Amino acid sequence: MRTILQQVADGIDRFNAMIGAAAAWFCLFVVLGEFTVVVMRYVLGVGSIALQESVLYAHAALFMLTAAWTLQVGGHVRVDIFYARATARTQAMIDLLGALVFLLPFAVVLGLLAVPYAGRSWAILERSREASGLPLVYVLKTLLPLFAVLVGLQGVAQAMRAALVLSAPAPQTH
Repeated sequence: MRTILQQVADGIDRFNAMIGAAAAWFCLFVVLGEFTVVVMRYVLGVGSIALQESVLYAHAALFMLTAAWTLQVGGHVRVDIFYARATARTQAMIDLLGALVFLLPFAVVLGLLAVPYAGRSWAILERSREASGLPLVYVLKTLLPLFAVLVGLQGVAQAMRAALVLSAPAPQTH
């Protein structure tokens, strides 16, 4: 059982790392796209709603698709005053409670709210309100339930790893 939990957690980690590493390329597009928008507007005197929206979409995808990977590598902000000095078992207890009490309920609620929201957008193939905007608002809104799934999966992996630490025999001290 222990090996299976470890393998599932490792698989979730690999999956989220793969998604996160691929989505990190959106950062390059955001920088180059925004640079192009600025040059077009202030040097050439022209604008592009579609380019501005594509930068917005890339920015949203960057954050929504890399959040679980960031959680996995410990990149999210948290209060480390007590956590950093705690034993491995205490850290595991904090991680388990954090995943079960905060992270997973948040992911479930967000998913339950976001799926119908994105579904309605897909049903009408929602497009930008701007005439020259992107016809892909439904794709943008799909990032919300996808974010909930990815972060929820990473919360499951985090809870599994914490449970493995807590279920291991306590170290003997003399």
